[in-house]
Amino acid sequence: MTKQLGATSTTDDVLSGTRLDGKRILVTGASAGLGVETARALAAHGATVVGAARDLDKAGRAITAARQEAVAGGGSIELVELDLASLASVRACSDKLLAEAKPFDIIIANAGVMATPSGKTADGFETQFGTNHLGHFVLVNRLASLLPDGGHVVVLASSGHRFANVDLDDPGFERTQYEPFVAYGRSKTANILFAVAFDQRHRARGVRAAAVHPGGIRTELGRHMGEEQLTHMVDAINKQLASEGKAPFQFKTIPQGAATSVWAAAVASGEEVGGRYCENCHASEVVPDDAVITPVSEGVRTYALDPANAEALWRKSEQLVGETFPPAA
Repeated sequence: MTKQLGATSTTDDVLSGTRLDGKRILVTGASAGLGVETARALAAHGATVVGAARDLDKAGRAITAARQEAVAGGGSIELVELDLASLASVRACSDKLLAEAKPFDIIIANAGVMATPSGKTADGFETQFGTNHLGHFVLVNRLASLLPDGGHVVVLASSGHRFANVDLDDPGFERTQYEPFVAYGRSKTANILFAVAFDQRHRARGVRAAAVHPGGIRTELGRHMGEEQLTHMVDAINKQLASEGKAPFQFKTIPQGAATSVWAAAVASGEEVGGRYCENCHASEVVPDDAVITPVSEGVRTYALDPANAEALWRKSEQLVGETFPPAA
């Protein structure tokens, strides 16, 4: 009997009995947390993993044990430099990988930042939108030709998309007061919309894209949140859960948090996840934009899956980065 996967499943649960020999996989953010665990799990099951990271020394230290496990499992992990907050770095990384001309069966856009102070990327974009969305927008599109029939793209999003829809008239908060979690919400909605639009453009050639929410995990992603702020947020969530007769919130472990990424990338079929938002190892249901739900409840807002919204973001993103990415022929 197949084990039912869900919120408490780990990467090893998801990949139990699965071999990934011959698969080549790109994982961004492979220097900490979910990125390291994602790379570890895939390589331990035979995949050749290319981990992208801004700080290669830090990444090298972080994946030491994972590399040893990869060798034992028949896989490998190599590293490539990538700073998503610099389009020059993104283009240099993609140029290097394109020059190698080795296909990627899977690309996992895992890296990101959360609730940062107001700031700009090297190219002048708001930090979270520029790093989480635009950096990956350019990278994945530039590498799209390396994805073969059957390839998957997985973009890490968040239930935080429910904080805000994208604002294509003011993506840099030039006319809007900056709020860290509103900016985070915009960037995470953009991640989902990018997956929707990329899937629409490439599904005819057998390449599918999905967005995933890993769940609440204690990782470096929360470095900009103080312990007091985090405690206050969890207390508020638990108060709402209690009013609904539900159990208190519990953080996922890192292997549990990376499980949905691994599931959508290497286990689920393209038809199951293509153009969808996934969490807890399944494709999630749509919830109305005005529905009152806790940040830890399941569900994706309609605006995050809206094809017209996705197309508008795509066009705006091309305009911002000065590069066009037409649909696959």
